[in-house]
Amino acid sequence: MAEDGHVAPGAPAAHAAPGGGHGPTENLAINTQNIKPVNGNGPLLEEIASLTSPRLYTPNPFSRKNTSLDIDDYFTGPRDIQKHSKWPIFLQMHGSILPKLILPLLSIGSWATCVTCIHVLVTPISIGSVLLTVLGFVVGLGLSFRSSTAYERYAEGRRYWSQVILASQNLGRVFWVHTTERTDIPEDQKEHHKRRDVLERLTAMNLVVAFSVALKHRLRFEPYTCYDDIANLVSHLGTFAQAATTDDQDNAQRAFRRHGFFKSVGEYLGVSFAESNPRKVVKKAGRPLGNLPLEILSYLASYADEISTDGRLPIPMQQTAVYSNISLLNDALVGTERVLNTPLPIAYSIAIAQITWVYIIVLPFQLLGTVGDQTWITIPATVVAAYIILGILFIGREIENPFGQDVNDLPLEAYCAQIAAEMDVIASRPKPKSSSEWMESIDNRVLWPLSSSGWPVWMKRSEDKIREAVVHKVEATFVSQKGKEAVLQGKAPSEKGYAKGSSVSDV
Repeated sequence: MAEDGHVAPGAPAAHAAPGGGHGPTENLAINTQNIKPVNGNGPLLEEIASLTSPRLYTPNPFSRKNTSLDIDDYFTGPRDIQKHSKWPIFLQMHGSILPKLILPLLSIGSWATCVTCIHVLVTPISIGSVLLTVLGFVVGLGLSFRSSTAYERYAEGRRYWSQVILASQNLGRVFWVHTTERTDIPEDQKEHHKRRDVLERLTAMNLVVAFSVALKHRLRFEPYTCYDDIANLVSHLGTFAQAATTDDQDNAQRAFRRHGFFKSVGEYLGVSFAESNPRKVVKKAGRPLGNLPLEILSYLASYADEISTDGRLPIPMQQTAVYSNISLLNDALVGTERVLNTPLPIAYSIAIAQITWVYIIVLPFQLLGTVGDQTWITIPATVVAAYIILGILFIGREIENPFGQDVNDLPLEAYCAQIAAEMDVIASRPKPKSSSEWMESIDNRVLWPLSSSGWPVWMKRSEDKIREAVVHKVEATFVSQKGKEAVLQGKAPSEKGYAKGSSVSDV
């Protein structure tokens, strides 16, 4: 095996990650293709390349694009909230609705030009401004209703994903901290079962991550398991999605097919004829797709039953917490699907769009009756008014489904990455066997900021001294805060208060 990561001739091929580079499966193949089975003549187990081997490079599977140029990210979404732009907010284009308004504004400008030319060169066609006032009130009500309902759906989707993050953290903590090791194990098998317990808990925590990733793909109508961020999390589970991915590979690979240039530009500019049906992959499925997040919850519930009945989760409150948080995940699954599959009734959407466009089309005729001798100003005035009105309409349309891949949609990849990172944080430290391991440290400054002395120092003092120090800490903190406020207000602290404050770190 070459150290530069190239696959040797004859090595089994693996699909590449969508964003370029090697996917996780391919990297494992690259690093283990020349490893012989572990036997008496083979390499030692520790010599086999693993996930921590420096020869193994696995791109972040939760990244929206593993390798991409900034110019590509600029026109895709959701927006990376970690990036910061120094451009003034009114000049920023990433996330702006302006690109989708280019064609409508050009059309409105052409229409206003035609109306103005007819009015000036052929015959006056202006109308009174009363209609402008009446229709403007109706259009304002419609756009307000459209925007409020769309943002309500956006906020509700964010609340459900917050619920997923909360339940995931709780489950990870229960699985790692509150689940105990097996006790009825023979002495010669204890080491084996210790490793088994750790791997079981890690597997359960991986399923928690898998649920969030599977939920993300389900909300985007990506029901298969061939995606890099989910493939290695559920490959060992018996699910309908896994079977459909294996038996219906042609349809499963549709998600990786890139659109042509003109179709991509048309989608970005908001041309309705260029937009693809997001449910196309689901509709063309040749096998049952099941419900992957729900099936993952079944495996999690099965593990919860096992650790409860085996006595490895002895505290009843923690047993209740496991099932309650699994129910929270199920509630988030149903709630997000409700937001996705129950949009604003189509009659409202059509009526509001029609009323808005009628108002904009009639707008040049009304402006001609109000501008007086400055007739040609009707054209830019119509375009500006159309930008304001259509901008609000298009924003409501874009955020109505907060789970898609528009720039202003929820950053689901970031949420999944957060859950995965937090599961790793929880599992990175073993559960302390007793509180004395971390309490009785010299670095445990129990009365900071009153005193910088550690636990062993205070253990040598009487209880009355400790309680007296706690009372003094309250007084010293109060005096110190008053001193800071006096300094901020430009006043010198009183001598008495200053003397008291100076004793904060002297005890």
